[in-house]
Parts: sequence; C-alpha cells; structure tokens
Amino acid sequence: MPSDVFPGADRFGAVEGTPPVAAAFAGNRHLGYVYLNSDVVNSVGYSGKPINIVIGLSDAGVIVGAKLVEHHEPIVLIGIPQSKVEHFIQGYVGLNYRDIPSVTRNGPPVDIVSGATVSMMVIGDSITRSAIAIARATGLEGPGQAGGRPAPQETRVIDEQKSSVEDWQTLIGDGSVRRLHLTVGEINKAFERTGNRGAIRHPEAGDADDTFIDLYVALVSVPSIGRSLLGEEGWERLRARLEPGQQALLIGGEGNYSFKGSGYVRGGIFDRIELLQDENSIRFRDRNHQRIGDIEAEGAPELPEIGLFTVPRGMAFDPAAPWRLQLLVQRAYGARDKAFLTFDLGYTLPGKYTRVAQRPAAIAAPPAATSSSALAGEIGSAQTASVLPGAPGEEPLWQKIWRTKLIQIAVLLVALLILTAVFFFQDWLVRRPVFYERFRIGFLVFTLVWLGWYAQAQLSVVNVLTFSNALRTDFHWEYFLMDPLIFILWFAVVASILFWNRGAFCGWLCPFGALQELTNKAGRLLGIRQIEVPFGLHQRLWALKYIIFLVLFGLALYDLALAERMSEVEPFKTAIVLRFIRSWPFVAFAVALLVANLFIERFFCRYLCPLGAALAIPARIRMFDWLRRYRACGNPCQRCANECPVQAIHPDGVINPNECIQCLHCQMLYHHDQKCPVMIQKRLKEERRLVVTTSKGRAARAEAPAPSSAGK
Repeated sequence: MPSDVFPGADRFGAVEGTPPVAAAFAGNRHLGYVYLNSDVVNSVGYSGKPINIVIGLSDAGVIVGAKLVEHHEPIVLIGIPQSKVEHFIQGYVGLNYRDIPSVTRNGPPVDIVSGATVSMMVIGDSITRSAIAIARATGLEGPGQAGGRPAPQETRVIDEQKSSVEDWQTLIGDGSVRRLHLTVGEINKAFERTGNRGAIRHPEAGDADDTFIDLYVALVSVPSIGRSLLGEEGWERLRARLEPGQQALLIGGEGNYSFKGSGYVRGGIFDRIELLQDENSIRFRDRNHQRIGDIEAEGAPELPEIGLFTVPRGMAFDPAAPWRLQLLVQRAYGARDKAFLTFDLGYTLPGKYTRVAQRPAAIAAPPAATSSSALAGEIGSAQTASVLPGAPGEEPLWQKIWRTKLIQIAVLLVALLILTAVFFFQDWLVRRPVFYERFRIGFLVFTLVWLGWYAQAQLSVVNVLTFSNALRTDFHWEYFLMDPLIFILWFAVVASILFWNRGAFCGWLCPFGALQELTNKAGRLLGIRQIEVPFGLHQRLWALKYIIFLVLFGLALYDLALAERMSEVEPFKTAIVLRFIRSWPFVAFAVALLVANLFIERFFCRYLCPLGAALAIPARIRMFDWLRRYRACGNPCQRCANECPVQAIHPDGVINPNECIQCLHCQMLYHHDQKCPVMIQKRLKEERRLVVTTSKGRAARAEAPAPSSAGK
C-alpha cells in the first residue's frame, strides 16, 4: 500500500528521472516523492551489498516514511534483532532534511544501535544524504537554496605530466597532505558536549595534551604526490594496480586511537573512516587496502599505521573536486554500550596538480550508477578479514577485548576445568547416580542461562564455514581472537575431540543442546510419552545432518554470505542469541524443533544439526575410549541402548562415537547395581557370599566350647 511508505498517499506515479523517484499523490494532489536510498547514494554496509530503504519525502522536505525492504547485513549473527534496526530507521521519520544533523561532531540524530556501528552509520548517512540529493534534484530546496559545491565553470582534471618529487614539509605546506590532530582533552570535551552520561563517566585516559590521534591523508593517485610519498617503485606498483580513472589515498596515523579500527578484522570493512564527496560516501574494505611500512618523502614522520586505500571500481569520485575523510570516534562505556562522534578532515587537491580539460568532460555518472544491482556486482559479497600484525609497541585490538572480558573468561575457564575433571574422574561421579543427575542438570542450566543467554557464546556452523574460508584466503589468528569466549570454546572443542569426541561440546557446552535436554526432562515430568524411533530408521535419519553440512560447506565455497543465510537451519541465533525476540517464522521454526524434542529427545541434535555433523567427521581420530562396556552389552542386554538419549548405542552394544554426546548416562548404568544386569549379578553374588560368610561365622561361634571356670 502506498500509505505504508507515504502516509496519506493513495497512488504513486511512474519511476523516472535521475536519480529515479516516483511522485506520491492523494487523488490528483501532489504530496511528495518516494525513492530507494541505494538508487541515490552509496548504502553499502558490512555485507558488501546495499541496505535498501524506501523513503517518502514530502513537498515540505519532511521525511514522512521509511521502510527497510532488503539487506544482507550479518547483524543477527551478533545478537541484534531487526526490530532495533527498524526502530532506528523510524527515528528519522518526521525530521526535515534541512534540520537533520549529519553524523558529525554532535553525533547522529538517532542513537546508534550498539554492536552494529557500521550498519547503523550507513543507514543514517544514506537517509540523510539521499533526502538532500532528492530535494536538490526535484527542486524542493527552492531558488537559491541549493547546497553543496557550485557548478564549476570549467572542468579540471589531474595533470599527468606533473610528476615532481617534493619533501614532507612542502607537501604539508601546500595542502598535498592534510592533517587532523586531536588531543585527549579535545576528545573528552567533545563527548561532554554530547551529554551522554555513560560516555562522560569513562573519559579517555592520559593528559589533556596527549595525542589521541594524529591523522594524515593524501591523494597518491596524483603522480607527483604518489612519487613523493611512495617512492618511484611504490608509485609504479600502484599505477599498475589502478584502472583508468581509479583513485587511491594514503592514510597514516599515530596516537592512542587507531583509524583502522576492528571492523576490517571482523568483517573486512574499515568502520572508522569514510570518504565523502557531496552526497556520495565511500567505505573501504580489506580488498581495497594495502599496508605499507614507511612514507618515502624526505622528512616524513615514522607512523605506526599507514595504509594505501583504492577507491572501489564503479564508485563516483572526482579527484579534482573537494572531498573529506570522516573519522568515527567511538567510546565503550559498558558491556555493549558505545557512544560515537565523527570528525572531518577536508581535502582539496592543490591547483598545481590539475589542468583545464581540453574539451568538456563527459558528465559524470549520476549516483544512480551506484544502484543496488551495480554495487552488488562491483563489490561482491563480504570477504574474510585481512588482519595484519599491529605496529611495534602497539597493543593488538584482540588483547584489549580480552582484557575487558576477564571476568567472563575466568568463569568459562573454571567451567571448563570442572568439565575436564568430570571426564577424567567420571567413574567417581557416575558411581553416585543421584549426585550425577543433579550435577548434570545444574551444569546444563549454567550452559543455557550463563553461557548461552547471558554471554551469548553459542558456537555455530557459521564459525566452521568462516574458518575454512579463512584457510583458503588470508588466514590470521587475530581474526578469531576477537571474541575470547568463542575462541576459548573452540579451543576446548578441538582438544576434547582429540581426547574423546564431539560429545564434550554437544552434551555439555552447547546452549541449545542444554535447552533441548532440559525441556525434554520437563516434558517427561509432565507425563509426555516418548516416541521410540526404530533403529533402522534412526540410522538413516541421522545422515540428514551430514547432508545439510555438506550443502552449507559447498555454498560457502561459492558465496559465504549465502551460506550464512542458509545456516538459519540452526535455531541457535533465534533461541539463544536473540532469546526468541525475532520475527515469527524464525521463532515458529525454533519452537517447532523444541516441540519435536518433547517427544524425541534432542531431535535437532540427532537429525538436523550441521554443527554436530561438522564436529562428528573428525571424531574417530580421538586418542582415548573411556566409555566402558561389558561383553554382555548388546547381547543380550539392551538397557544402555534403550536409555541412550540420542540412540548412539547400536543394538550390538557398540557406541557410535560420531553420535555419542558423552552424557555419561551409560557409564552410570555401567556401575549401577540396581539397573545393570551384570552389576545386579555381582551384587547378588556378593550378597550370597556375605550371607554364607555370616552364617558360617555364626555356626562357628555356636560350636565353640564354653570358657573354662577353673581358677576362679
């Protein structure tokens, strides 16, 4: 319905113009315009694909509606419900495009959702800039109100013939290299002006005059600047890489704050810097980045962070026109809370590097050239992060993250030590059935509530796919060290596979597995009758999870982002990470699996879990087999096989290590002298022996002569 995007409208006109817009009408009365943000400005997010939002802009310049129609952001992988994203978008509705502050020193007009910094910044920027561009293109600004750069009287281009080499001071002095220097005191005062109490209570450490960041930027695709900063060899290598018309920037910095940030580590995107020109914005990915060691210009400072960034192909960028580099400064003040500011570093190429074009240049491609289809084709899917070691003396980002989560790390390590003790001293535990049962329920509650719902340390098949993709591309440990709990859990899983099998994770450390087992126990207490799956059928059904994993693995080789979306066959994000706060189809799917689990214990684990399949494949390389069996197991006794919660015990008594979850229930039965036939026989034999021994003792005492009374 037209009114869903533009309240009061009953129809839209044809999509036309550059950029493409559709007029909104109520009857014959013109109300405004409706357009797709990605048809107007760059809206590429973390995924490398556009975030598409339909926006309604009234004739008065007010954003009257905004609706998210398509995105490929992996925000749900980090625990952010889409409802929060939609709420963020609705925060722009009702604002006049003239009054919307850009994301500058005062921050965005709507609070950024913590954990989705890049996605939210892209959304906010695209709404703001697209509204300005549409107002300008449709004449809503009115006469004399057009903003931005005035139309040039002459077209200027880079003069390729000028290639003199200059020293650092000359480059700084004439504006070939621009600098942004911020002190700790300036940053603290900037956050104070925002009024964010959380950010104010966590000021940047150090003296007010200490350098927070000293940032330099230069357009090195200009021959003279490139030769001066990169040296002759570096310039020739860069020129060989650049396509005709493609530009490149050199960005360097030092201080307490890194301009590279952590986004390129997690998802291949540099989330702290953005190139802006008019309403167009350009973000850089790891594929556009090359680290260089030193600046070759005479007198240049030694900077710990220097990167060479190429403007992605297909992006509209005029090197002879003014542009600016925007630096995002973020401050964490809680487990998931952050505050944000941005600072602009303006850049205008000195006139000595340009010349007047000999003939009028062709009109640059309009922003519509960077529509969703073009951008998706040019940029492609998200790439695995390219992580390089930090500069000497600089603390790696992953170490900072680990330091902020020391308490959670300590709790997890204690839990892993306890679980390790359980496996090493399992005989002591399982000989005490009541304590074993209570301990297991308690550990599963810890896994579900603390490890899953609180710490959100739910492993996923996505981790496996990402790891395999990193091995094929550009593997660095720093990528996986960014989330300490996930890293520690994976380390523990690998170690447990070598010692036992996948069961240490599946049976004890998987939050969704814990949720299944606990709900099944509750169902049994309520009298829900269990369905016994015939072993022949069960043996064929468990192959499904291996097929699912192989399909996902194959998709990851083709398109990792597509494989991540298909991995929604795992209900982990819905049930654990998002705690069922999600759209109804995902919740319905997760609930359906839990309902099936009430009748068939660990239904998802048995037949559908691709992560379980991935971990089961190397299960046979385990070094030890500590699950004890009797010769009578399977022939004739079937008790362990009948009571195994996942039917991992074959009718012949053999335990399948690929399916076993190491719950130790069979080991409890192994030592139980009231349930195991072998132990029952031993108990009865021992009881008979004691009876015989006791009877003989009594008889011997009865036959013994009475004590003599002589000597009394």
